[in-house]
Amino acid sequence: MKKQVLTGIKPTGRIHLGNYIGAIKPALQLAENQSFNTAYFVADYHGLTKIHNQNEMKELSYGVAASWLALGLDPDRAIFYRQSDVPEIFELSWVLACFAPKGLMNRAHAYKSMVEDNQNSRREVDAGVNMGLFTYPILMAADILLFQTELVPVGKDQIQHVEIARDIAENFNKEYGETFVLPEYVIQEETSVLPGLDGRKMSKSYNNTIPLFEEPKKLQKLINKIKTDSSPPEEPKDPDSSVIFALYKEFATSVQVEEMKREFEGGIGWGEAKKELFQVMNSFIEEPRSKYDELIANPKRLDAVLQEGAYKAREKTIPFMKEIKRKIGIFH
Repeated sequence: MKKQVLTGIKPTGRIHLGNYIGAIKPALQLAENQSFNTAYFVADYHGLTKIHNQNEMKELSYGVAASWLALGLDPDRAIFYRQSDVPEIFELSWVLACFAPKGLMNRAHAYKSMVEDNQNSRREVDAGVNMGLFTYPILMAADILLFQTELVPVGKDQIQHVEIARDIAENFNKEYGETFVLPEYVIQEETSVLPGLDGRKMSKSYNNTIPLFEEPKKLQKLINKIKTDSSPPEEPKDPDSSVIFALYKEFATSVQVEEMKREFEGGIGWGEAKKELFQVMNSFIEEPRSKYDELIANPKRLDAVLQEGAYKAREKTIPFMKEIKRKIGIFH
């Protein structure tokens, strides 16, 4: 039987290189393998933990959907849906919440990070923490478990969410017998945490991202901002520790990567390296950027694709949710 793969992206900012390299690219590569069933979704309700503006939520959600399609997702070969169009996810989220220890939620990275920031700033421990953020891992577990997902492509910093889903699934299975598949994560070790413009992890929170579909002049300016050391052009440079090289190899051919590696080891100026990075990135993005712009200008087309995907998704989720309700003793 084919293994089920699932990937979602939340609309909390414009799709950036970290999203593409850490989640979209590996997920689309798995879709090319005939031994997998694939599901992709726009995690709009996850975005609600941060986005509380109607127009912003709408625009960013369409942006995520358009990005998937522009980069090659084929909705005829995969299930592609908007999270909010599949109500069984939220029904299951409550069921799973009743099997999720609070201590497990206390250890979730996003919550712990906010608590630590508050403590360091001498604020109330839970200042700025809404219950959506606190229970975020439970909703993510519902996303994963409802589709009987076996493989979840994630960045290294997202591994914990898959582990939490496994823990909650095991708690349920102990009570009611084998019900949920225990998911496993899939990561690309070498690109699992992509550096941003300032050398830290590329993240919307740090404002150090490079939007994937940025127009050429702005893209060039952002690449020029990437932090580098002060070594002179003729000095050999280590490609394995360079943000420039890490990005370059994601968009270049294998021949180009080997040539760039030789240039690094033989001495290349950072300005020239950034110029070559821009050329391979812009060349790769040119066609998807055009498709993205076309889709963004046609939200009705995006809605039609997502609604068709939700119909296919619910063909799977409605029967499974009925089975879960029967097991816990809720009948209709």
